Amino acid sequence: MSSSSNNINSVFYAESYHPIQAGSIDGTDILPHDNAVLRAHLCSNAALYDPLGDPKIIGDPYRTIFVGRLSHLTTEHTLQKAMSKYGRVKNLRLVRHIVTGASRGYAFVEFESEREMRRAYLDAHHSIIDDAEILVDYNRQQLMPGWIPRRLGGGLGGRKESGQLRFGGRERPFRAPLQPIPFEDLKKLGIPPPPEGRYMSRFQVPSPPRKPRSLVEKEEYSHKRSSAEREDLSQRSPSMERDEHRRTTGGKRDFRKRSCVEEECQHGKSPEDWSDYSPKSTPVERDHNYKWSSSDREEHYHSRSTAERGDVSQKRSSKGKEERSSKRHRHHSRSKQ
Repeated sequence: MSSSSNNINSVFYAESYHPIQAGSIDGTDILPHDNAVLRAHLCSNAALYDPLGDPKIIGDPYRTIFVGRLSHLTTEHTLQKAMSKYGRVKNLRLVRHIVTGASRGYAFVEFESEREMRRAYLDAHHSIIDDAEILVDYNRQQLMPGWIPRRLGGGLGGRKESGQLRFGGRERPFRAPLQPIPFEDLKKLGIPPPPEGRYMSRFQVPSPPRKPRSLVEKEEYSHKRSSAEREDLSQRSPSMERDEHRRTTGGKRDFRKRSCVEEECQHGKSPEDWSDYSPKSTPVERDHNYKWSSSDREEHYHSRSTAERGDVSQKRSSKGKEERSSKRHRHHSRSKQ
């Protein structure tokens, strides 16, 4: 008698979603009891619902809560003000009708940290916003395996007057079975059996799923790496930045000087003149040598062009003298004849 009385006050919660089990008060039904459950079961078997296919879903599901039973007068501003009591709100999406734009009575709120999300999960449940008692749960759409939404016959909770109650959630948990559990039939349907000997009290709050350790370590590593890079950038003094700038500009200047030296070598510059570009010289000396080599190069080009013009003019004058002398010789020979 004592064991049966204990089972009356014992409950358990669903860790994965099965439409037939959600329609059962103790989680042991093997047949759908209404058409909506049957429709949800068919959608589940045919994989017609993709929980990650909604393009409006944003943010981290482990930091997001579901807020239901909102007043249709509640706006995004009012909801954000109410949720800011429990932590820093990062994103908020109040679901509205696609045609009329009216509120559908539920929203998704993402917080900056998982700790703030858990605080809102514990303290905001059954709070009052715009004279409406709200329901707060974790983001089952993304975190609960096998989830089917209410519009397809699934979901959790519901009101008695609707005639379509769904069990296993925070608001309406499964009751501990009072009859023998059909383990074989549940196994054939893929329904997880009740956790015998591990029931909870109605006053205990089920814990939302935690982020896997691998994801947590990955986020911590990326956060530490980014913080270390920011610290390195902040610790760099202006003098270090100037030195790096000088090194980069000095390398470009040296490359430009080497190209000038090679060009002068092609035009007959002697190898002794290359000593001006010694890497041991100071930047001031290198700049002075570079300027002096530029002036030498200009004088060299000017003298070379002048010499070439002089050679051409001398060739032309000698050729003209030869032509004039030959003409005179021919004219003198003709006059003698």
